[in-house]
Amino acid sequence: MIQPRGSSSPERWLELLSFLYGADRASAALRSLQARIERHRRIAPAPPASAGPLSHRDAILITYGDQLIKPGETPLHILNRFLQTYLRELLPGVHVLPFFPYSSDDGFSVIDYRQVDPRLGSWEDVRAIAAGHRLMVDAVVNHISARSAWFQDFLQGHPQYQDYFITLDPETDLSQVVRPRDLPLLTPFETPHGTQYVWTTFSPDQIDLNFANPEVLLEILDLLLFYIRQGAQIIRLDAIAFLWKQLGTTCIHLPQTHAVVKLIRSVVDAVAPWVYIITETNVPHAENIAYFGNGTDEAHMVYQFALPPLVLHTFLTGDARVLSHWAAGLQTPSNKATFFNFLASHDGIGLRPAQGLLSERDLDRLIRWTEARAGGVSYRRIGVDTRQPYELNITYFDALAPSAEARRVTRAWISRFLASQAIMLALVGVPGIYFHSLIGSRNDLRGVRRNDRWRSINREKLDFDRLETKLHRPGTTAARVFQGYRTLLRARQSHPAFDPFGSQQVLMLNPGIFALLRLSQSGQPALLCLHEVAGQNHILDLRIPGTPARQGRDLIGMRNVYLERLSLEPYQVRWIALDEAS
Repeated sequence: MIQPRGSSSPERWLELLSFLYGADRASAALRSLQARIERHRRIAPAPPASAGPLSHRDAILITYGDQLIKPGETPLHILNRFLQTYLRELLPGVHVLPFFPYSSDDGFSVIDYRQVDPRLGSWEDVRAIAAGHRLMVDAVVNHISARSAWFQDFLQGHPQYQDYFITLDPETDLSQVVRPRDLPLLTPFETPHGTQYVWTTFSPDQIDLNFANPEVLLEILDLLLFYIRQGAQIIRLDAIAFLWKQLGTTCIHLPQTHAVVKLIRSVVDAVAPWVYIITETNVPHAENIAYFGNGTDEAHMVYQFALPPLVLHTFLTGDARVLSHWAAGLQTPSNKATFFNFLASHDGIGLRPAQGLLSERDLDRLIRWTEARAGGVSYRRIGVDTRQPYELNITYFDALAPSAEARRVTRAWISRFLASQAIMLALVGVPGIYFHSLIGSRNDLRGVRRNDRWRSINREKLDFDRLETKLHRPGTTAARVFQGYRTLLRARQSHPAFDPFGSQQVLMLNPGIFALLRLSQSGQPALLCLHEVAGQNHILDLRIPGTPARQGRDLIGMRNVYLERLSLEPYQVRWIALDEAS
């Protein structure tokens, strides 16, 4: 196993390449890599004005490029207008989900990595967004569309691309391979050499790339440098855990996969040190955080996949103890690495990350809870015949409906939802906020029926003018949730204890309360974060040992409070700056 050095040098690159390909092929690969890096340096623009260290002011909007539709304007242009009008100061970052030409999976089956889907806009639109926001770009590099030029050349027998993909005898024993879907792992295609069975982890339209071929890795490294030149400040490595295949293994989290991430990090650190790497690995927590490496040599951030199911469980039961015990054990290997916290995304609420944290009974209760609220469940295959629940498909707002029969959106429902979002915002790390969470979107059941898949339930595209109308009518759900979210974001930005690289102490006050003491990297000032999860009233004595403060200032209520007798109403959130009463 490679011992990390945390350096960005040709010697480090050669070490990693040698581990992957052996000494002879590594030398040639290094020469090609250095040539690509030098070309990038000659033509790369200056860092974007928004580049800089992550801080408590950072939060990232997760959105599709065509999330907003307005006749006569490109979706990326109208998205940028929405960002500038409503979110410029509150959400400095934006993750635009794959905006490339694609053939399936709402963008995650990329036909051409270097083109913007003309239905969305152009690179000029992307660069305009990057000019005002910290832009996260997807590197969907585990697989490529069956309609891509690379795979079409493979199908035509072009010699250069015969080793870009993985072909196997269909009788090969693949029983150990970890599967994220309930689909066959090998897909047959007709070629000049006859029928070939090609590795397709996610779907027959998503063809896995063969990273055992160094030319594939070099192409992808060059691609990442291209994204950086277009303004990317965060590169999201999609489905990275499945990158390297080796027969006789699980083909997930292999040492070679970690070596590829280390090489990406090392190259990016050398050419664009303002760029952050984030890994997307929807797996159990201990496996997920392995992508931090030693804290300086792999991902700067990892997705906090355990958080969505644990928070949902917390509000379902009205009991924060499981969440609190889990959060108390969170740590990163260095002050250069942190979590990417989120509750909702374009995908569902993953159940695998909760395994070992929630009991089978608890997981089953989440499934029944979701189905009762008109949501669904997606499955993955284990071995040949076994299916296992993989994710819950439901909007997070509907997941927090107070009852299965709830139709009218009440103040308590909105308060409950915002309390869940506040927990995500308060935890150490960088928050990621899905567009639909900003406005309290409901389940898109028509989309499910139209596309015949559960994942469409939280991917509804919105008419820009209708959304604006809702946001300007104070009584609508969209306006009420949006204004509540804006209040939380302003409060978060106002206090340095929300430093994504700071520290947190979980306080076990009451099963119905999730409580944190947040500190910046310097250790001061302190911030007490309280989140009521049970729908009950509380009177608390919160004089904290070791903290002389007897009063503080509630950043959300904007008033002084006394810690000896502090009230907490159902689903109330209090973020209290200690010793800041005025």
